[in-house]
Amino acid sequence: MIRVAQRRYPLGGTVDVVVIGAGHAGLAMSRCLSQSSIDHVVLERGEIANSWRHERWDSLRLLTPNWQSRLPGYCYSGADPHGYMTAPEVVEFIEAFARTIDAPVRTGTTVTSVSAVDDRHRVVTNHGQWRCRAVVIASGAHNIPAVPPFAAALPQSLQTLTPKDYRNPGQLDDRGVLVVGASATGLQLADEIHRSGRHVTLAVGEHIRMPRVYRGLDIQWWLEAVGILDERYDQVDDIVRARRVPSPQLIGTPQRSTLDLNMLSERGVDIVGRLVGVNDGKAQFSGSLPNHCAMADLKLGRLLKTIDAWAEQSGKSSEVTAPERFAPTFVAEAPPLSLDLTSGRIGTVIWATGFRPDYGWLHVPALDHKGGLRHDGGIVAVPGLYVLGLNFMRRRKSSFMHGAEDDVRDLGAHLATYLRDSAYRRTLRAAAG
Repeated sequence: MIRVAQRRYPLGGTVDVVVIGAGHAGLAMSRCLSQSSIDHVVLERGEIANSWRHERWDSLRLLTPNWQSRLPGYCYSGADPHGYMTAPEVVEFIEAFARTIDAPVRTGTTVTSVSAVDDRHRVVTNHGQWRCRAVVIASGAHNIPAVPPFAAALPQSLQTLTPKDYRNPGQLDDRGVLVVGASATGLQLADEIHRSGRHVTLAVGEHIRMPRVYRGLDIQWWLEAVGILDERYDQVDDIVRARRVPSPQLIGTPQRSTLDLNMLSERGVDIVGRLVGVNDGKAQFSGSLPNHCAMADLKLGRLLKTIDAWAEQSGKSSEVTAPERFAPTFVAEAPPLSLDLTSGRIGTVIWATGFRPDYGWLHVPALDHKGGLRHDGGIVAVPGLYVLGLNFMRRRKSSFMHGAEDDVRDLGAHLATYLRDSAYRRTLRAAAG
């Protein structure tokens, strides 16, 4: 693996902008700031692309094809454009980008506090303090696993893991595994663990069903071509709801395989409803599985009709295969509503229930009553504060690597204007004083 040469920067000081996080989003903003000659530093708690190095399971690949892997002024140039990067390959890609733009990164620097001081921000780290006029939070949306409170009621004999902890089936004993959550992560882990010879039960709630390939092209090609990924946050009726939509059931494999609940059922995975509680050592599942599956099938049908209509209108239909439809999701007549976790048949519970950001270090009035960041398309409700990389932040593609390019262009322009205007206001105050 090619490593970025570590540069030396002062242990604190004064800059125009502090960027928190040296993943793809933070580095994309760094490039934008450098092009505008804005003095800045990128603070990273670990290493460049840290979460891809240390917080991913071994077999994980990107859900987007290699041709879609791009950052501002930089894109994939390898020999497998239709493949899907492994985690080490993602690290190499991001490192190469950091090296190309000569990003001013300070690794091993953990931000412990961001607060407002006069008309500036004070950023406190384990290696000194920084004063700046603006802060860009690019620390990601996957900091803390979103494990439900009733997880505390699980029998103590069970091993519990989150996708941050899980690496491969070798971590597990030979007993069965309950995977909670059926978005991309849950499906992939359920499939991998089942293939290792362990019995798997998958608890399914709301989910987005999606084929890997449709009419001969990757589904991401269609989503990009039709314009779905470019839909803006201010163009939807309920952005709060839209930001909570689970990730689609996709997997990146050399075979470009589709993975859905039907395939898991055929392979022997038990499909049950959403886990709603644990009582007296028994997992309790919702009876809403048929409804969740019917809704996922309905939304899939709508998506495919939208794609077909665009293909016809654009003249693409003659260049691709015929429209396809997929069998409805199979649901047993009476899915189990409970599972005894004390019987010894289950040895591990994996919480594939999503993540939430960690803003415990943010000491400014920017959080809502649920601890979420109040922002308007990445412009936080505190002057001089910005955020990147959140789900559907400015566009549906905001959380994808290739979504950073448009977002940093928009926010970078806003930030540059803010710095110019704030400098003008300070000049006026100094003249008046």
